[in-house]
Amino acid sequence: MDLVAELNGIGFTDSEAKVYMVLLRNNPATGYQLSKVSGVPRSMVYEALGRLDARGAVLKSAEAKATLYRPLPPEALLESVKMEHHRKIQSLSSGLSRIYETGSGDFLWVITGETSVVSYAADMIQSAQSELMLVLSDQVLRELQDVVRVAHDRGVRVSALLTGDLELGCGEVAHHPPHESELQELTDNIVVVVDEQEALIANRDEEMSATVTTNRNLVLIARQFIWMELFAQRIYSCLDKDLIAKLNQEDQKVFNGYTPVRGKRVD
Repeated sequence: MDLVAELNGIGFTDSEAKVYMVLLRNNPATGYQLSKVSGVPRSMVYEALGRLDARGAVLKSAEAKATLYRPLPPEALLESVKMEHHRKIQSLSSGLSRIYETGSGDFLWVITGETSVVSYAADMIQSAQSELMLVLSDQVLRELQDVVRVAHDRGVRVSALLTGDLELGCGEVAHHPPHESELQELTDNIVVVVDEQEALIANRDEEMSATVTTNRNLVLIARQFIWMELFAQRIYSCLDKDLIAKLNQEDQKVFNGYTPVRGKRVD
């Protein structure tokens, strides 16, 4: 792991990251000693120490002729960073939400990157008023399970087609047959349809990307796909084994992968 790069990610410059990491192993230390060990020029070391001191990442002596430094313990540092980021996020959430207006139009919008896709899906789920139709893989289910359950608990009707082994624990749920998931290339897909108003359809190639739309026709097609999959599994549960045995082997593989639908059906 490149710890300097990771510290860059939470706001440290290269010099600050190098000085802090040297302090973790060599403390207490003077600026001169830190420059010597870290390879950071002395003038830049004192600038870095000043910034680290300002953010509370180092402690410094008050009595010694030459100022000594020691690092804030890593756990305390990370907790401080987490609290500060949380405060900023809360402030931004409030401020940005006040000026945000959802654009209109039946365009197809593309989101790239798994974090952004899952975050947008979570926001859609949180906005649901009456109905959620979902296709979720295990990896995405782990990220969205809590927000789906909260929606269900507030009265949103949830129907989910799961392509992995995990359980959702609420709503009408069916596990998509693994063989059919491979045939339809659903294994790594996400579908979220909210209130028959907006749909997100995502897949993972080299990088996850999603298409989002409020186009009425496309939204209904996405919803109908999920509804038909749940319907097919309900029908399967009523079929006689002798009837299934008359199907060709490829179709039997699909049917044999079905599991009973759990929860209340969606009309």
